[in-house]
Amino acid sequence: MTTPAELRQRAEALAAPLPELLAEAEHLAQAVLLGAHGRRRAGMGDEFWQYRPARAGDEARMIDWRRSARSDAHFVREKEWQAAQAVLLWVDEAQSMGFASGPDLPSKADRARLLALAVSVLLIRGGERVALAALGTRPRSSQLQLLRIAQHFTDEVGNEAAEYGAPVIRIMPPHSRALFVSDFLGDLAPVEAQLTRAADRGVKGVLFQVLDPAEEAFPFNGRTIFQSMGGTLRHETLKAGDLRDRYLQRLAARKGQLADLARATGWQYACHHTADSAQSALLWLYGALERRR
Repeated sequence: MTTPAELRQRAEALAAPLPELLAEAEHLAQAVLLGAHGRRRAGMGDEFWQYRPARAGDEARMIDWRRSARSDAHFVREKEWQAAQAVLLWVDEAQSMGFASGPDLPSKADRARLLALAVSVLLIRGGERVALAALGTRPRSSQLQLLRIAQHFTDEVGNEAAEYGAPVIRIMPPHSRALFVSDFLGDLAPVEAQLTRAADRGVKGVLFQVLDPAEEAFPFNGRTIFQSMGGTLRHETLKAGDLRDRYLQRLAARKGQLADLARATGWQYACHHTADSAQSALLWLYGALERRR
């Protein structure tokens, strides 16, 4: 029978990674936080943002007559956009994401989770509603939602995980935003299907590819054994260097496919390497999700 002391020890060990990951994400988010400026674009809200010259199609009730009386032009008083936006996150949990080419580098999964959690911190601080696809919950804006996401990210992924991931988002509110984070090295058909479904619902977002530097540079020569993280794929060669050009061509083609797919569906695409700055990646991601098409 488990004693209370043993149970407490196991519980503490289970919970230990959670504050560490969340604290790291909070620290990263704080480094790029742009200040409490709100959602700086025109729309429904209570806070005054700016005056702009009246345009054809503006209704008379929109014109600020007091401001217009001080000049020869008519001006419209715009308010800051404050409606909460739903942002959907899919983070690849396949075994391929566990790869890291060196002990001084994070795995692709670790970097993907950190960035997804950090961008969630920023979005929720800005009043947005966030949901992680793997949890199957509706978008919410709360500290509890962050804790749920962090808890999921710190759970161990079993050996039953697929070699390569495919995005699945069952709850997709119309006109929401989405972020897909993956190495995108598997079959692209499920990615295309999800983006097509998203486009049909007016959902815009970001395809964010995370790669290890070795996957980008292919620094292999001589006898090399290539094996997938799950062990189901294996290839041995005596002249790895001879494969470099073909590999790099196929990788460039894959990136081109992702960029074309994003462009066709109104999304954005970017590639990030785990050796590069997480802060710069987060800043780009937050800006991309904020940008209105």
